[in-house]
Amino acid sequence: MLAACPLQRSCIQAIVFLLVVTFSILLHAQQGPPPLRWAADSEGGAPFIFPDPKDPERLIGFEAEIVEALAAEMKRTPAFVQNQWDGLVPGLRIDNYDIIVNGLEITAEREEEINFSIPYYVTFEQLTVRKETYDLNSLDDCVGKVVGTLKASLAERILQTKPGIEIRPYDGQITAYEDLALGRLDAVLMDHPIALYYGATNAKLKFVGAPIGEMKYGIGLRKEDTALLHDVNQALQKLIDNGTLRKIYERWNMWTPRVAEFFNDREPSNVPHTAWQTFLRDHGHERTWQDKLQRYVHDYLPLLARAAVTTIYLSIASMILAILFGLMLALTRLYAPPPFSTLSTIYIEIVRGTPLLVQLLFIYYALPQLLGVKLSPIVAAIAGLALNYAAYEAENYRAGILSIPRSQMEAALALGMTRWMALRHVIVPQAIRLVIPPVTNDFIALIKDSSVVSVIAMVELTREYQRLAGIDFDYVGLGLMVAVMYFLIGLPFVRLARWAEDYFSLDKRAATAPKAA
Repeated sequence: MLAACPLQRSCIQAIVFLLVVTFSILLHAQQGPPPLRWAADSEGGAPFIFPDPKDPERLIGFEAEIVEALAAEMKRTPAFVQNQWDGLVPGLRIDNYDIIVNGLEITAEREEEINFSIPYYVTFEQLTVRKETYDLNSLDDCVGKVVGTLKASLAERILQTKPGIEIRPYDGQITAYEDLALGRLDAVLMDHPIALYYGATNAKLKFVGAPIGEMKYGIGLRKEDTALLHDVNQALQKLIDNGTLRKIYERWNMWTPRVAEFFNDREPSNVPHTAWQTFLRDHGHERTWQDKLQRYVHDYLPLLARAAVTTIYLSIASMILAILFGLMLALTRLYAPPPFSTLSTIYIEIVRGTPLLVQLLFIYYALPQLLGVKLSPIVAAIAGLALNYAAYEAENYRAGILSIPRSQMEAALALGMTRWMALRHVIVPQAIRLVIPPVTNDFIALIKDSSVVSVIAMVELTREYQRLAGIDFDYVGLGLMVAVMYFLIGLPFVRLARWAEDYFSLDKRAATAPKAA
């Protein structure tokens, strides 16, 4: 019996090993390939990727359909990642997503930073002006005029080669055409698909001049992802060969003679422009105020409420950290030895002297490249806001502490307290009472400044407003809704601060104190 024990143990170990291996294989088989993370800016608008007017939570567009077909061909599940247009390439380089599919032009400058797939679309730049404009027919005629275009696009670089043209870059394509119709611009230069959907459909605008240049759209990938590049190219080529891409382009009215020549496919078109017709119907329909009210309540309010929760969470978490770190900075600056007090002073001055936007971009994009520290968008947003506002809170606390008479510190030390005990029990509590009003003002300002975090792939209240307003071009009604939501977010904290100010008021405490007999 005893002799069999080693054999039994060996058998048990072998069985356990086989079970572990089998379980691992089954688990791996169930997990399957990782999702295909693709990035775009959904605020950009049609025909690339934009919220479905019938269901704003769903994204549609010809590039959304291309990604679905591409992922199906690669047997992977697509996972969308929202990112601002001019931050797409930096976000790709720090591995926030696998590919970029958002009308990204293949240029020599971009090819130095990232890889591109084979082109999936070819187009040109189109100049658009107002209907009553007759003296602008080419870029040469635009000298001395104001021309709008998309920021960080090939159209912007073309305009930069024309001296004398005042360039006005836009983060999104929709507002440029609205400004042109309102007379704020003299012309707009953008890719033909954009001009087709937002210039040709506007009764106040018209196309002028011949097609300008040529650009090819490609899928952006990291330099090191050579295997993924091979898979993407292989899948794209299949979509081209089997006609899937052509069907998508025809549905969106984007199959042009130039595209047909590029793909060497000159067969007559036989696919109706259903997506194009749907776009015209949705955006040409004049909604009554009852329709708009119903849309606000059923479609937009849940999305805005979700974004408002993100804004509240960002603001509260950032302010708590800012208050704690700011108090530490103030005490260090006032009472620490020279090396530490000097560092605290330098930090406060640098942070207060540089824009919050620059600090956020540095934390999110530069830290991964410099130190290999990669933060999620929410962590980077909280860190950026907290580190920025800590500098301002430090100055509030420093002013509050310095306003306390020096004699109180001397009296506390004379009573046998250490400096730390005096600060903790005598000085800081009084300073906190004094800084409640400015800290409250800073918190209200932080709630509004939280809109800046949209540059690092965060979707908060302001960003969601911009995205939804682009569906129906309804900036007034949605703007009022968002303004009310910001007011309601800040109001409870203002009331709480006033209560705390009254509660900790020295005059009130003196008035309610029991009088000596």
